[in-house]
Amino acid sequence: MARSRRLNKAIVVEAAASLIDAAGDPAALSLKTLAAALGVRVPSLYNHIEGLDGLTRAVALWGLHQLLMDLRNAAVGKAGSEALIAVAHSYRAFAQAHPGVYLLTLRAPATDDAEMLATANELVGLLLLLLAPLGLDETDALHEVRIMRSFLHGFVSLEAVGGFGLPLERDETFQRLIDRYLHTFAVKKP
Repeated sequence: MARSRRLNKAIVVEAAASLIDAAGDPAALSLKTLAAALGVRVPSLYNHIEGLDGLTRAVALWGLHQLLMDLRNAAVGKAGSEALIAVAHSYRAFAQAHPGVYLLTLRAPATDDAEMLATANELVGLLLLLLAPLGLDETDALHEVRIMRSFLHGFVSLEAVGGFGLPLERDETFQRLIDRYLHTFAVKKP
């Protein structure tokens, strides 16, 4: 008789994240595929997750937490533009390493999901901390977080779908994008 594999929620979520990343698409995940990958039957998964929707939410939370940790680690010991550059490169590296899970981190959390909101707020708080030396008021700083997220997402999304066909080094283009973004703070507004 085959020995039963010990599972816990973390193992199930990380296996689902791996399948999503391998497919590059969260919609490719099914409980049947996950169960097969874990060597269990589908009903065994319900001991650890609340159906496919619950699993998708758990993977999104896992991804958001991973992104937060990656960005936090990138910023450690750095300040000002050096920290922003490190965070931008870390964001891109996360999107490249986790193409499917990355897509799950994009949606704003539901207002009734306290755990997801807390993690998203930590991420925003980290970015606000990095932008603090600019002396922006709270509203302007939040707009700046949106702007930063938008330019980073635009680049990594185009890169992920093969949107850069010209024979130019993408790393250089990415660095120029970051430099251009940072330059806007050096230019005085009228």
